[in-house]
Amino acid sequence: MNPVSGDEYRRNGLAAAWPGIGSPEHRADLTFSTAESGRQKTIATGLRESAAAAEVYGPFEWVALGYLLISSALIVVFAKNLPHPLRLLTVHGLVAIVILALCRAEANVWAANPERTATSGCPTLAQRFWHFSRHWYPHLFFLFCFEELGALVHLVSPRWQDAKLIAFDHWLTGVHPAIWLEQFATPGRNEFMQFAYLTYFVYLLVLGGILYYRKDWHGYWSVMTYSAVAYAIGYVIAIFFPVESPWFAMAGSWHGPLHGGPFTAAINLIEHYGRVRGAAFPSEHVAGSFAALWGAWRHRRWLFCVMLPLVLFMCVSTVWGRYHYVADILGGMITGTLGFVIGKWLMKGREGPYSRQFRPNKEVSFIRQ
Repeated sequence: MNPVSGDEYRRNGLAAAWPGIGSPEHRADLTFSTAESGRQKTIATGLRESAAAAEVYGPFEWVALGYLLISSALIVVFAKNLPHPLRLLTVHGLVAIVILALCRAEANVWAANPERTATSGCPTLAQRFWHFSRHWYPHLFFLFCFEELGALVHLVSPRWQDAKLIAFDHWLTGVHPAIWLEQFATPGRNEFMQFAYLTYFVYLLVLGGILYYRKDWHGYWSVMTYSAVAYAIGYVIAIFFPVESPWFAMAGSWHGPLHGGPFTAAINLIEHYGRVRGAAFPSEHVAGSFAALWGAWRHRRWLFCVMLPLVLFMCVSTVWGRYHYVADILGGMITGTLGFVIGKWLMKGREGPYSRQFRPNKEVSFIRQ
């Protein structure tokens, strides 16, 4: 008599009770059924998590995810023009997951202990951390999208379109502005213009910081949404219409570099490590500045009066420093204004992001964006 293993004994017993259950065909069917059930559970869990996250999204998140979806679709359609399309799609997916996780984490931490916060008006350390992270991650998202344009600039068209803008500038002004302005260059003027150019990096930070400090959540997210729409429009235009800027297209047309002091050195450092070749039209600097400027006009009028002259000098500095054409500036003004108009419409009737907004010594309310 041949010895029978424990596994075989159990299979034989099952086969006697339910004929066919121990057969290889049945085991294969059972394995497939289990795997299929596991996939269905995974999909169902993913859908539930996505639906729960969607409940805490505000207009900013929908604009950000919409841009990721549009740019991902373009990457799929024009994948042959990219060396690593799958890598870019993976990064887009990871960014979307981070946004989803951040929104869910902030909502969960407020929902975990609502009684204490509502009665004491004092949020926990975890609530403060996730609240801050949720409100300030848009700045990192803008930076990511801008730097990514370096890989997407020739996604649709392999040719630079600078000749069209050079011709437009000459038609509009009768000169080549970046070259013509060189006659007025001195170290002092260069330094002032580079300082004006640097102010771009603080407009949204200062305005957002004031609104955040004053707990004007509706104003804060309105400004972020204005900026998101403006940048998204500009990014998509830059993908379809690649322009590399006078710095590259007109190199050798001037007598030498612009000399200055510490502000000039700071700009040279930023341009060396963060410059994106392409994405010059429309100017994202001008678009972002105008979106913030309109945001200040709507939510902090006194700050608008402070920002206006700085923004105007910043626009001039982009041509002075050979970073942009006049056409880029006009395009940025239009794009920034569109961002404000569309963003204001998206925020209409909204009071703030889906989160429990803490107000010390006051009842915490559940506000929906």
